Amino acid sequence: MTGISKSSGPVTAGASSDSTAGLMGDQEFNNIRAVIKEMTGISMGDSKRLLVQRRLSTRLKATGITTIGAYIEHLKTAKAAELEAFTNAVTTNLTSFFRENHHFEFLRDKFLPGLAAKGGGSRRLRIWSAGCSTGEEPYSLAMTLQESLQNLRQWDAKILATDLDSDVLKTCKGGIYAQNRVDNMSESRLKRWFIKSSEHGDDVYSATRDLRDLIVFNQLNLMKEWPMRGKFSVIFCRNVVIYFDKPTQRILMDRYANAIEDGGYLILGHSESLNNVSDRFELVGQTIYRKIM
Repeated sequence: MTGISKSSGPVTAGASSDSTAGLMGDQEFNNIRAVIKEMTGISMGDSKRLLVQRRLSTRLKATGITTIGAYIEHLKTAKAAELEAFTNAVTTNLTSFFRENHHFEFLRDKFLPGLAAKGGGSRRLRIWSAGCSTGEEPYSLAMTLQESLQNLRQWDAKILATDLDSDVLKTCKGGIYAQNRVDNMSESRLKRWFIKSSEHGDDVYSATRDLRDLIVFNQLNLMKEWPMRGKFSVIFCRNVVIYFDKPTQRILMDRYANAIEDGGYLILGHSESLNNVSDRFELVGQTIYRKIM
């Protein structure tokens, strides 16, 4: 991860630069959200001011810096570890197993049966969970594949799960979840795909090897170069693009179209749409888009 531009504009302390003195001022907020946009591509609207301030307070305490203006200056010369900690602090990680379940039902009932019916064709299947957060989405995808495809071991099937936040990826790779994280899962599914144990007196659930072997976890900034070369049958990018402005969304959707096989699918979140963003997909279901060009 590289540092922020040293020419990203002047930093003005403002009247209430001490993060403990109340809500950050307009200039402070404009400065810090410009840094967030430059580093992550995420656009922080005015309604996110308090959220950003709360999350930044952890970095101010950790670094011993007392003002937001001084922290921005610090970021310009900070080492990779602090840049990564800042990125982790300001990104959002809200998810659950089988969230927006109609997307997984689409895979189970339509996409995967259609793929299996092709018979003598390729048994290669690649799905990308872009913005995988703490891993509930890719593990839900892995369960869907295991439950829907007979003789899955005969397939060359992999799920790529990426996120900007290195902290949440540690949870992903471990595949260990507290009781409250699996409460919405059926008892039969939980028993089949997770191993119950105790940690510090609390019940925890570990994903089985059959699930973990299907998934590759990597850190990735969607606004940077993508190292993947092969194409994907399906890309899940749910509740991610709402944080980008329209020009950034258009760039990202064009890159997704280039990364998806002809006739493949892009899955967005419930509040997201490609209207006035991309004409390379057609809507075929509830926030389910098929690549057409």
